Amino acid sequence: MSSPAGTDGNERQRPPSWRRRLARYVVLFGLVPYLSIVVVFAVAQRRFLYPREQVASIDAADAYFSAGRLHDVAIDTHDSLRLRGWLALADGLELQSDESLRDGLDGNHFVVLYFPGNSGNRLDRVHDCRDLTGIQCDVLLFDYRGYGDNPGSPNEEDLAADAWSAWNYLTQELGVPPQRIVVFGESLGGGVATRLAERACSTDASPAALVLSSTFSSMVDTVSWHYPYFPVRLMLLDRYPSADYISRVNCSVLILHGTSDDFVPLELSRKLFAAAPSESAIGIAKRFVEVPHAGHNAISPTVLREELRMLLEQTTAARRRAKEDQE
Repeated sequence: MSSPAGTDGNERQRPPSWRRRLARYVVLFGLVPYLSIVVVFAVAQRRFLYPREQVASIDAADAYFSAGRLHDVAIDTHDSLRLRGWLALADGLELQSDESLRDGLDGNHFVVLYFPGNSGNRLDRVHDCRDLTGIQCDVLLFDYRGYGDNPGSPNEEDLAADAWSAWNYLTQELGVPPQRIVVFGESLGGGVATRLAERACSTDASPAALVLSSTFSSMVDTVSWHYPYFPVRLMLLDRYPSADYISRVNCSVLILHGTSDDFVPLELSRKLFAAAPSESAIGIAKRFVEVPHAGHNAISPTVLREELRMLLEQTTAARRRAKEDQE
C-alpha cells in the first residue's frame, strides 16, 4: 500500500531532533541523579546528622581523673530510657566515700551543664572537662541517647526533652540553684543548649549564662550553606532554630567561633549573636569572640577558660550588687 499523499514513510521514522536528545540526556544524567540524592538524604538524614558510635560501657575510671573527682551518674527520660553521664568536680574538690553527690558539691562553684557536638562520646570530652574544672567549675555531661553506652535514637525533640531531664537532675536531685548553672553547647550541642536556656528562662529559673562554641543560627541555615542547590528547607526534620530561641533568653550570652571554621561558617554564628538580647536581666552585655584561624570545634582552651572566667566574675559581681541594692 502506498503512503498517503504528501507523506514519506521514512520521514515518519526519522530520529528525534537534537532538542529531544538533549532533554533525554538532562533527565538521565542530571535530573535522575539529583532526585536520587534528594531521596537518599530525605530518608537517611538523621544518620548523617547523628554519626553516633555505640560502645558496651563507659566508666568514670576510664577517664583517669583523680579519686573522688569524676562520678558516674544517670537520668531517666520521659520515655523510660536511662541515660548515663559524668559529674566532674572542680580542682581541689573530692567526694568522700561517705558523702552523697548532693552533699559533696561546693555551693560556691558554678556548674557547667555541657552539651557536646554530634560525634564521639564523653570519653572524647575528658580534656574539656579538665579545662572547665581547672577554673573551679563542676561539670555535668551526659551522652545523647544512642551515643556511647546510652540506648535510644537521637532526634531534636527527644534531645530537648533529655536536656530538660538533665536540668531537673541538676536543680532538683543535686540541689544546684539555677543561677549557679552555666549552660554550655558546642556545635550541634549549641542548638540543644540554646533551647534549654530559653525554656529555663521562661520558667523564671534563669541560668547564670548561656555559652556557645562553634554553633549556628539554625541547622537549616547550616545545611543550606553546604548544599545550596537542594530543597533543604522543605526536607529537614531536625531544624534547631537557635536564633528564635536565643531571642527569648534573659541570662548572659557568650558566643565563641573560629574564623577558619569551614563546617559552620562564622556568618551563621554572627546571625545567632545578632538575635540575642543586648544584655542579660542583671545588666551583663552579650559578647561575641572571634578566635583567629581556629577551625570547627577547635577553640583554644585558654581562650575559652579566660572568657568564661571573666563572665562568671562579672555575673558574681552583678548579683552581689543587685543583692546590696535590695538590702
